[in-house]
Amino acid sequence: MLAMDPAAPGAEIARPRPAATVLLVRDGAEGLEVFMVVRHHQIDFASGALVFPGGSLDKDDHVIAADSARCGAAMATLDEAARAFRIGAVRETFEESGVLLARPRGSTTLVSGERVEAIAKRAGERKFSEWLAEEDLELALDLLTPFAHWVTPTALPKRFDTHFFIAAAPADQLAVHDGSEGVDSVWINPARGLADAKAGKYTMVFATRLNVEMLGRENDVAAAIEAARVRKIVTVMPDAQPRADGGKGFTLRIPLEAGYGGDTYTS
Repeated sequence: MLAMDPAAPGAEIARPRPAATVLLVRDGAEGLEVFMVVRHHQIDFASGALVFPGGSLDKDDHVIAADSARCGAAMATLDEAARAFRIGAVRETFEESGVLLARPRGSTTLVSGERVEAIAKRAGERKFSEWLAEEDLELALDLLTPFAHWVTPTALPKRFDTHFFIAAAPADQLAVHDGSEGVDSVWINPARGLADAKAGKYTMVFATRLNVEMLGRENDVAAAIEAARVRKIVTVMPDAQPRADGGKGFTLRIPLEAGYGGDTYTS
């Protein structure tokens, strides 16, 4: 599934929304597994698709980014914009999976699963920054390793500037879909996820599919995170053109140096 519906000819190019998403991974019975959610069919982007937890950044992410005490000492060298992407990734992961990558202030260990469950009940509709302060937590942004960077093609009316991160799932925290944006969830081996998508059990948008393929090159969490750590992150903004054979769909070109194993794909 490429989800490539072009904007009308001559339409103004939409500004991409800053967004972040997380490949939350663990070692499972089939080897490496990644947590994915099925988006609600009424959501206007990638409805019904199998995706990683994530979404658009909001103003509150930038509020937290300006407070270095909430971001951990390891992130002091990053500028506020870079911290905001990581903060948005942590917030969206918590909102969409219930997993919270945060530590009690001054601690070297993540908050316990039991406490995370209690926090989720207390958080309600309050801003992320508000309950982080009340709980006296600092975000474990250092546990996020950049994995990929994708920008939606200019031809589309809804565009995102999305930073992908990979992180090991805390062993004692339960990942589960939120029941609103995500209507189902699964821990799945990348190869199985791709096979299920090919068989029609799930749909995957183009960027998701290629990142699942890349993730599937590694056999366990440690190897996947190390591969991301040493890989040069190349921004991918697919160039979408009508198919040369006149068929339906598009030909998409991406930078070969991005490391996905090819530079030309068709719908």
